[in-house]
Amino acid sequence: MPQYNRVTLVGNVVRDPEIRYVANGAAMTKFTIAVNRKSKEADSADYVDVVAWDKLAETSNMYLKKGALVLIEGRLTVRSYESKSGEKHKVAEVVMSLLQTLGRRTSEGANHAEPESEVTSA
Repeated sequence: MPQYNRVTLVGNVVRDPEIRYVANGAAMTKFTIAVNRKSKEADSADYVDVVAWDKLAETSNMYLKKGALVLIEGRLTVRSYESKSGEKHKVAEVVMSLLQTLGRRTSEGANHAEPESEVTSA
């Protein structure tokens, strides 16, 4: 049976993206988006870490700012690592393959109209 791993999320960028370059010179940008979830009991948000590579990383770092409303597509990845103190950690993040800006959130909470733009990885 074929396997399928694709994630599509719409949410607001929580803080400005951070870019860095790994040993081989590839650009990597990380940021987090808040995806609102409504239920009968209360409203809440899921905070999802997003990673972009190469040209998509540079574009994300250049154009995304805290509060921007975005549509993200990619694949879910789970990785493990050990901290310097020896503790084991597991991290789930979306490796982005498509970014579409939908607008930006104003301080009043409404979306400010902006032209939509879409960027995909190669």
